[in-house]
Amino acid sequence: MNGLTRGSAAIIGAAESDIGAVAALMSPIDLMAQGVHRALEDAGLALSDVDGVFCATSQARTSAMSLVEYLGLPDAYTDSTIVGGSSFEIHVAHAQAALAAGLCSVAVVAYGSTQRTVGRRGASPREYNPYETPFKPFLPASAYAMAANRHMHEFGTTREHMAEVAVAARAWALLNPAAWEKKPLSIADVLNARPISDPFTVRDICLVTDGGGAIVMVGADRARAMGAKAVYVLGCGQSITHATITSMPDLTHTGAIQSGAQAYRMAGMRAADINVLALYDAFTINTILFLEDLGFCPKGEGGRFVSGGHIGPKGGLAVNTNGGGLSYCHPGMYGLFLLIEAVRQLRGECGARQVPRANTAIVQGNGGVLSAQATVILGNASTL
Repeated sequence: MNGLTRGSAAIIGAAESDIGAVAALMSPIDLMAQGVHRALEDAGLALSDVDGVFCATSQARTSAMSLVEYLGLPDAYTDSTIVGGSSFEIHVAHAQAALAAGLCSVAVVAYGSTQRTVGRRGASPREYNPYETPFKPFLPASAYAMAANRHMHEFGTTREHMAEVAVAARAWALLNPAAWEKKPLSIADVLNARPISDPFTVRDICLVTDGGGAIVMVGADRARAMGAKAVYVLGCGQSITHATITSMPDLTHTGAIQSGAQAYRMAGMRAADINVLALYDAFTINTILFLEDLGFCPKGEGGRFVSGGHIGPKGGLAVNTNGGGLSYCHPGMYGLFLLIEAVRQLRGECGARQVPRANTAIVQGNGGVLSAQATVILGNASTL
């Protein structure tokens, strides 16, 4: 992300739309608009202040066009880059650049999905791939299962290690009133759940929910002038290593290695400087891979690193404090919810799950089948 300046933009509003199972006949654009209105209220701004709209959803080919029509913002600067669940971390970088260039002054980044209501196939139809589709893989689970199996083979990672990720996420979710899952979860519960794609059971895999939300971004000078409880964009990075899993260069090394390095370099930080982690946990192996690739533990040590509740509420590292895609919500593309939780943690708004003295957060978006990685490092005013 060459050309972006550390701390030049800030997130001053963040909110979910309705999540879980939404009202009948609500559309993804309804949920985007609902999230935008709530995030603007959080920021103390009005819809008339908005002149930049960034959005993506798998349920609308022209989501930006639909959303600006819905909101009545015909002259807004728009961007509907879509690379799966990491689209919104990339939107943060694009919005930061647009704000710096004077293309807009108040940007909203929005998402909406009715995946639970319409069904996974209806929300995200699979494209035909002549090299994979004839073999009838159960995507995306089979793709991530390949990465999990390879990690187990190379590094001795166990099923119990992956189960630790789901158990920690559930423990955090139990502290979040908005989380979908409300029952305690044990390692045995994960291992004995319904098999989906070896080595995964259903508890290794993210939820299927409806939902959406938005964040509001402005330039740093405006954020300071507003007296807003702003969270500043300190670093951004991205890497797209492949589209299909059969083209992934190495199943145990993701593009988060590159995107994380870019974000750390821009922020002038390293893993040891981060207080809160928001990692895209569509599958339990994701958390292990991203902890390694972002430098929180050596490659191959992720399974042992998460053991003993280390990333849970009583552990040493705060990871996915809202319960993650595994236990909080996962409406198809989860990246925006990572940003919302990171903002709330850095503003001290998380109640029972609040991480003490949280000043910095790293957000790792993931798109496709470990394909598109995007990293955002955020900090409160004390980090400038």
